Amino acid sequence: MVNVTVNGIAVQVPEGTTILNAAKAAGVDIPHLCYLKELNEIGACRVCCVEIEGERNLVPSCNNPVFEGMTIRTNTDRVRRTRRINVELILSQHDCHCATCLRSGNCHLQNVANDLGILENPYPADLVTGVRALWPRDFPLYRDTNKCIKCMRCIQVCDKMQGVHVWDLSGTGSRTRVDVSGNRRIKESDCALCGQCITHCPTGALRERNDTQKAFDAIADPDKITVVQIAPAVRTAWGETLGLTPEQATVHRMAAALRRLGFDYVFDTSFSADLTIMEEGSEFLRRYQAGETKDLPMFTSCCPGWVRYLKSHYPQWTDRLSTAKSPQQMFGAVTKNYFAQKLGVAPEKLYCVSIMPCIAKKQECDLPTMHTEAGKDVDLVLTTRELVRMIRAERLHPETLPEEAFDSPLGTYTGAGVIFGATGGVMEAALRTAYYLVNGKNPPAEAFTAVRGDATGAQGWTEANFDLGGATVRTAVVSGLGNTRRLLDAIAAGRAHYDFVEVMACPGGCAGGGGQPQNRDDEERAAVRGQRLYALDKCSMLRFSHENPEVQTLYRDALGAPGSEEAEAWLHTDHHGWQMPRSE
Repeated sequence: MVNVTVNGIAVQVPEGTTILNAAKAAGVDIPHLCYLKELNEIGACRVCCVEIEGERNLVPSCNNPVFEGMTIRTNTDRVRRTRRINVELILSQHDCHCATCLRSGNCHLQNVANDLGILENPYPADLVTGVRALWPRDFPLYRDTNKCIKCMRCIQVCDKMQGVHVWDLSGTGSRTRVDVSGNRRIKESDCALCGQCITHCPTGALRERNDTQKAFDAIADPDKITVVQIAPAVRTAWGETLGLTPEQATVHRMAAALRRLGFDYVFDTSFSADLTIMEEGSEFLRRYQAGETKDLPMFTSCCPGWVRYLKSHYPQWTDRLSTAKSPQQMFGAVTKNYFAQKLGVAPEKLYCVSIMPCIAKKQECDLPTMHTEAGKDVDLVLTTRELVRMIRAERLHPETLPEEAFDSPLGTYTGAGVIFGATGGVMEAALRTAYYLVNGKNPPAEAFTAVRGDATGAQGWTEANFDLGGATVRTAVVSGLGNTRRLLDAIAAGRAHYDFVEVMACPGGCAGGGGQPQNRDDEERAAVRGQRLYALDKCSMLRFSHENPEVQTLYRDALGAPGSEEAEAWLHTDHHGWQMPRSE
């Protein structure tokens, strides 16, 4: 342990502790903008500088460790003046129109500037103009270069966490800025649209394409019947920025809020997650029993960010993806082909909206392969953040709303469908049903918990072997594209052998998706959100996808059986039907 003094307060901290964390142990918060634990500890913003007794210059606290007897001062006149000047200089190159910024009230820079009492800036504005400030507004990920503070969080997250290397620095000196790497345009890049750069951005420089007005327009159109689906992971996060407790922010209270917004029918994507298990689980058993997974595994296909990544970096393995559509797209196909028939209306009358924890879903719904004879599967995708903005726009107070059930006949779901939102959940749900299909009876519901994606070990993924009717199935679960690359390289080199692999582009799975709320405390909440999903599964009356009565009815009335000709037409896709820019 090391003894240090922070503003006259003596504390003991472990050796190697940074000044920033030592101050926190003493109850002193040092403001910072660029710092991101274990990812971005470069001291670029210089807002966290402090005075150290015996040192001539101020020292950034985020990347300097303490030493025995260190005396730290965070509130001297010199520190305050320097911190203020540094923030004012950052503001001079920042578009300060906060009233029209979606991060207003939840912005690191705004918070620090307010705390410092900066009411006017002595430095002239120096904003980017012309072609350098342009960005395609139809791309699911939007970047405003004049809101970027060059903290380089996005670069570090994309490089170190995801390993995709979409962002880099361009220019030199005072004209240095963050841009797409390799002198590419964003549409020419191999961006997976995981959105992790967005959730880790401290300002409004990165955001999803805003589609809320399209949703309001559809709701207001008397010729449209609006159908909305809610992804499993959304229920764990939608209340965070609304100030709701987990007990208040229930999925049935969210259903009530969506009806108050004007949606005609409200459903849970967990229903089509159960449907996905029926199709993907059956497909896996066919491939496994035919010996097709002896050398290379079948990969899950429900994460569009992962599919984009594989098609860019490992295109030779595209055929190893399950052909099953994602739950989002399956729900849209069933809505247009089955639910429309139940309502007695033409499919084109229905407007299908998804609330997703993901921005890659915005691109997925527009793929040329995501349609049936009834038309486009899903018409519009909104992130969890966009849902919150719509609720605020209508001045709703969800905590005062009564809980309301989902509509029928696509409203019933199982615990297996709910855990799709957590890493390992897809694999666990699939194995539960695969065991039933092989053995004709259900396994214990907790039989496959070994696949739950903790992955705290050095290899970065979870692996487990299971006995399905006398045959051993080798499985792996991985989340985060950096971990995924290491897993795929191990498979390619023959160091790892699996039959079935679940991949989620975002660390922690959909619970940590790029469309989830951004938090000023920089805490990673995917694990906590995922545990809530597993807790919901544990208390569910139905825990096996094949026991979902409305899924059974759908097969009986329309699809026949998993893998049937009709099921293939509605619920499966051709991954070769569209192209991605190839990674070098």
